[in-house]
Amino acid sequence: VIRAKITSEKVVPASDDPLDTHKMIRYEIKQIKMFKGFEKLKDVQYVYTPFDSSLCGVKLEANNKKQYLLTGQILSDGKVLIHLCNYIEPWDDLSLSQKKSLNQRYQMGCGCKITTCYMVPCSITAPNECLWTDWLIERKLYGHQAKHYACIKRSDGTCSWYRGGPPPEKEFIDISEP
Repeated sequence: VIRAKITSEKVVPASDDPLDTHKMIRYEIKQIKMFKGFEKLKDVQYVYTPFDSSLCGVKLEANNKKQYLLTGQILSDGKVLIHLCNYIEPWDDLSLSQKKSLNQRYQMGCGCKITTCYMVPCSITAPNECLWTDWLIERKLYGHQAKHYACIKRSDGTCSWYRGGPPPEKEFIDISEP
């Protein structure tokens, strides 16, 4: 999980096998901050995605000022792979709550399980679950709950949604602060 700018893109072979005709897009990135994964990789210089959107390839804007929140997988060869099933958002499209939660709150929910509620009835089956209802209520996965709440493990071992305090007044927000 990193915050990054895309500095360039290049189409490269998916593997060294000359019979493999699949292509990948190699995005060169400028890593701004790593939130998760530093125990495996200290600095990410490139992220890879399938060339074809039919293979879940992701199209990102290179060579501009746009920053992204990128999530992906670290492959056995050390390459970072991103695709359509990963959470990839322009940094400016994240809510203040999401930006703050990346630094601390989401980490507090690592022992929790989020269960998506697609239709009623739905319920949690264990005390360490949070019920995600964005799809049920808004017919989209990343709705109000995802943008403004974090599933947090409490001191008694149960998990519940936490909104946090109200956002500070605009004049006090440090724009460079994630």
